[in-house]
Amino acid sequence: MNSQSLKRGAAHSVSFHYTDQNRNRKTGTANIACPFGLSANDELYLYGLLALTFAQPDPSPEFYATPHWCLRQLGIVDPSREQGKRYQIFRDAIRRLSGVIYENDCFYDPVRGEHRDVAFGFLKYSLPLPTEKGQHSPRAWRFVWDQQFFEFAQSIRGSFTFDFQLYLDLDLANRRLFLLLQKIFWRHEQSPSFELRQLGIDTLGFSDTLATKEIKQKLIRCAEVLLKQDILTLPSDRETVRDRFEKRGKGEHHVRFYRGSFFDETKKQSRSRCDSPLIEPLESIGLDRQTIDRVLRDYKAGMIQQWADVTLAAIERKVVSKSPQAYFMHHIKEAKAKRTTPPDWWRDLQQKEYRKQYEERDRTQEGNDDAAFDEYLRCEGREAFERVMDRLFVSLRASGQEEDEAKRNANYMARVNLRGRFYQQASGRSDSGFHSVSDTLRRRNDS
Repeated sequence: MNSQSLKRGAAHSVSFHYTDQNRNRKTGTANIACPFGLSANDELYLYGLLALTFAQPDPSPEFYATPHWCLRQLGIVDPSREQGKRYQIFRDAIRRLSGVIYENDCFYDPVRGEHRDVAFGFLKYSLPLPTEKGQHSPRAWRFVWDQQFFEFAQSIRGSFTFDFQLYLDLDLANRRLFLLLQKIFWRHEQSPSFELRQLGIDTLGFSDTLATKEIKQKLIRCAEVLLKQDILTLPSDRETVRDRFEKRGKGEHHVRFYRGSFFDETKKQSRSRCDSPLIEPLESIGLDRQTIDRVLRDYKAGMIQQWADVTLAAIERKVVSKSPQAYFMHHIKEAKAKRTTPPDWWRDLQQKEYRKQYEERDRTQEGNDDAAFDEYLRCEGREAFERVMDRLFVSLRASGQEEDEAKRNANYMARVNLRGRFYQQASGRSDSGFHSVSDTLRRRNDS
């Protein structure tokens, strides 16, 4: 990923090879649309949030946690510094990830055990609205995983448990290689044979302008780093990493990796109750540690989260002025006995917070629109806009979004990405691998 990938309306398309159930070699195509752009470091937050979600006793598509808890679990919090900037970086990453749509015409479905044509997003989010400018709310952030993506991830949840500190210490290329091997070595002792250019360019993100020998040198350095961490091992008939690379023809090199002892020692990370994302909101309410332990033992996580959020929102809005601890304990007991439900003002607040991300998109869209682009959509770009919007709508519906939400998102994303195409035509196409999502979808529609 480069600066082009951070631009709005970015998209990327890549071909890959795979072996089907009859051991036939085939080619598939994956497309990723990024209406808000995408940063290489966003991978940390995506895989990190997945790992934190599946570390919970009863994982579900809805995950609640404060930003401080998330960053602390990921090893990103620096106690000696103000965390406001880190929260903003985290928030920006979540926003970019929320817009991503992934398509793959030969995706291996781990639930059904077959290759399928799929399309899905990653997640949605809802963040608490501050009651005053510059205020940091102690309420948890809400992350909602795309249902289909969650099912895929849940079926291989073990591969999302790994050493975050090690991951942070690796450079971007080694992070990607580590995650690829993590997925493979969870069940197998050795990897498939990778073609060097495809592995280096399509998986690790090396520039396609590099010569094969340069990619080989980079891969050797990556493998040497992972070898030192015992992520990789060398077979008995090989003395160095370089010996693992095989030449099969002019300009064609392959490599196979072997599982190291790292994966024997880190099969699973155990998480104690003190690692629960529910603790920070309960502490913000003012409950002592003994009471928190009792609440975590006696009530379901979803109920605790709901009434902790109601209580903290009530404190912020001066609905509760005396003993928020008593307010919380009274209402959660009543809720368990099915004698009360969350107040209407809190439900209205939730809807307002959920709508905020769409309003932000609309404001961004309105701020960037101009007369020339509107005229383009009415005339030359109308057919392309309708085609892109229809394709995105189908993809979003297939990923589990409701019809109204899918229409709204498809309309917005089509405008964002057609704007990218419009300005590319005006200023000349970039030679980057990232390009307008409309072009990606148009090519796929026409094929």
